[in-house]
Amino acid sequence: MEILLSVSLALIAGLLMTRIFKPLKLPAVTAYLIAGVLIGPYCLGALHVDGLGFTSFHAVESLGLISEVALGFIAFSIGNEFRLAELKKTGHQALIIGILQAIVATLFVDVALYVFHVIRPDILSLPQVLTLGAIATATAPAATLMVVRQYKANGPLTKLLLPIVALDDAVGLVVFAVSFGIAKTMVSGEMDLVSIIVNPIVEIVCSLLLGAIMGVVLTYLEKFFNSNTNRLNLTIGVVFLTASLSMLDFTVGGVHIHFSSLLTCMMLGTVFCNICPLSHDLMAASDKWTSPLFALFFVISGAELQLGVFTNVSIVLIGVIYIVFRSLGKYFGAFGSAKLSKCSPEICKYLGITLLPQAGVALGMCTTAMQLGEQGNLIRNITLFAVLIYELAGPLFTRMALTAAGEITPMSDEVKHRRKHKLLEVHLKKEHHKKEHHKKDHQ
Repeated sequence: MEILLSVSLALIAGLLMTRIFKPLKLPAVTAYLIAGVLIGPYCLGALHVDGLGFTSFHAVESLGLISEVALGFIAFSIGNEFRLAELKKTGHQALIIGILQAIVATLFVDVALYVFHVIRPDILSLPQVLTLGAIATATAPAATLMVVRQYKANGPLTKLLLPIVALDDAVGLVVFAVSFGIAKTMVSGEMDLVSIIVNPIVEIVCSLLLGAIMGVVLTYLEKFFNSNTNRLNLTIGVVFLTASLSMLDFTVGGVHIHFSSLLTCMMLGTVFCNICPLSHDLMAASDKWTSPLFALFFVISGAELQLGVFTNVSIVLIGVIYIVFRSLGKYFGAFGSAKLSKCSPEICKYLGITLLPQAGVALGMCTTAMQLGEQGNLIRNITLFAVLIYELAGPLFTRMALTAAGEITPMSDEVKHRRKHKLLEVHLKKEHHKKEHHKKDHQ
């Protein structure tokens, strides 16, 4: 009962917050996140009244399965952007930008935090510098996808953005594994080439292979159904199955085998959309089905944000440095690589701004960083601080950048007039039915 109550409260609170924020013209993602903060452990939850909010972080974590499933569908939707017809046009650009902007962001953060380390080595160690620099690569695909959907963004920048966000995660896994492997060596004094080189490659290859297999399986199974409803149900079921399989974790011959759920479900979507003739309609239907799921995901994400990080001056200072230089790295990395790839001036100017959101992948990395012991706590808190700022401000910047690039168009006067006229018609029909009903009662 408690879980069902929490889910219903989270969804209703998120939707109501979008109505409150509508006059401010903020993205729905931001409204969902703020709703999560308000019903989270630091606000309404602090009253410890069951049913009024999340009374503890344990209560929020109990809904973690919803977040895992939502991330699976987010990645599945992004996989739809890797259609071969589109990749032939922009594939090389996405590859170059996806790799270079991530590396530049890491270098910017590494250099800035290294200077801080030289000034205050008692607060920030070199292993922490390397780990935070690697975490800077990660970009949150969920917030970006939601903004694109909400405002129906369309154009060259949008078509290039989603593949880059997906590639960013693969690059981030490699950069983090190498940097964190070096950081662990510096702390323990033991070199582990398997964890530095082999494990990240194995994770990426296994994730892509599992996703590709499930994409073929889904396409084959779709042939047994003629009803679009049943095909949609099957698609949803296979995404659930793929997300659950990506949680497997085991060791073979000293090599740690685990999967990235984002890469696995992204590959599922990529293979499915390229080999199944019905994929376009099924993807569109799936997007409608997942709308409440994504709303829940962001409200839960908001409830997970830990406001307590603001109480530590050192964390705030290092967090500000991290945010400023990661943002500069993302912007100039995207700007330079877009220039190198001969992209249009609009893409060069605005792409970097859309890559600022950061959440799930970064939090996963900082969880791994806890292997550094006491040093991991600082990394985790700084990442939490950055995620809090990026999740609240990132979607707004993404909307502004896509609008400035001309890929989000405001509703025309004609469309507004049609909608207003339609609402008036509905209202008049209701009034007419009421009068007719009143006449019958009177007779």
